Amino acid sequence: MPKHTVFLRNHALPAAVELEFDETATVADLIAAFERSGVVMDVDTSIFVDEADAPHDASPDATIAGLRRGSHVHATKCKKIDVAINFAGETANHRFAPGARVRRVKAWAVDKFGLTPHDAAEHVLQMCGTTRRPSSDTPLDELTDGRTCSVCFDLVPEKRVEG
Repeated sequence: MPKHTVFLRNHALPAAVELEFDETATVADLIAAFERSGVVMDVDTSIFVDEADAPHDASPDATIAGLRRGSHVHATKCKKIDVAINFAGETANHRFAPGARVRRVKAWAVDKFGLTPHDAAEHVLQMCGTTRRPSSDTPLDELTDGRTCSVCFDLVPEKRVEG
């Protein structure tokens, strides 16, 4: 039976845990893998595969839909992440799935604020009140504390040229 290398993600883990699962892996298999890795799974914890907008069916014998090689499986208490983005004196808010990547958030912000492709290429998302600029492939749930399901970004120029 073919196996897929997948990455388990949760706030209790210092880094993603790489494991192999059969293509017929069940929710029970994932829960067991998370628990072996030290993650406490309870009724408030949901499982998301990659950037899925809704949590996976929680039935223990349900096969994991969408599981493929390289999938990132998120165990989180956040069913959605509330994102606030500040740009040019305005704030836009949107809710994203926990596995949504920073690049998806930026694309939404670029559209929302009406940036040209040229301007979009020159701006990055920076965590509010910090100088932290998460990479575009960072899932949103990694940017939360595991209890607060929100993130704030400023859309800022990537590089300021003084002259």
